[in-house]
Amino acid sequence: MLAYLIGSRNWQQVLVFTKTKQGSDELAKELKLDGIKAVSINGDKSQGARQRALDEFKQGKVRALIATDVAARGLDIQELEQVVNFDMPFKAEDYVHRIGRTGRAGNSGLAVSLMSRDEEYLLQAIENLLDQRLPQEWLAGFEPSLVEEIEPEQNGGGRRRSRSSEKRKLKAKLAIHKNRGKSRSSR
Repeated sequence: MLAYLIGSRNWQQVLVFTKTKQGSDELAKELKLDGIKAVSINGDKSQGARQRALDEFKQGKVRALIATDVAARGLDIQELEQVVNFDMPFKAEDYVHRIGRTGRAGNSGLAVSLMSRDEEYLLQAIENLLDQRLPQEWLAGFEPSLVEEIEPEQNGGGRRRSRSSEKRKLKAKLAIHKNRGKSRSSR
C-alpha cells in the first residue's frame, strides 16, 4: 500500500517511520521490489552508512528514506513535504516529533499515518495530545474485511492471523495531519 501511495500521489521524497530496525530494512527492500528507490537508516547501520543514505535522499537519488525514531533524531531535511508513519509510535509525543519533520520554515507538509484496527487507541492518544481530531479515510481497494480471517490449525481448531500479517493486510486506515508552516511549539 505504501508503494501505491507514493506512486499514485507522485510523492518525490517521503520520510517513512517504522518501529523497528528490522522493519525499516524490510520495508526498504519491499519498496525496491515495487520499483521505488528506498534506503533505511537505523541503529544497526554505521554512522557512515546512515550519512550516505541521508545524502542520497537529500540529493534526490532516493525517493523514500525509511527510519526508526532513534535514527531520525536530529535529521534536518529542508522542504520535506511528506512524512508517513508506517508503524504508529507507542507514544503520542513521538508522533509530534515525527510529523515535525515536514512543513518547516513556513512550508506546507503532509503527515500520513497507516494503521490497523488494533492501533486505533494510539490515534485517540495523539488526538488528545494535539487537542484536535485528525481526518481519517479508507483507501479504495485497501479496505479491511468486516469478517476476521481464521487460519486452520493442524489440530482442527482455528486461530487468528498473527498481528504482523493482519496489520500488513489491514493497513488501510489513514490519519492525515497537515502542517501549514506552524511553529514547532504550536504543533
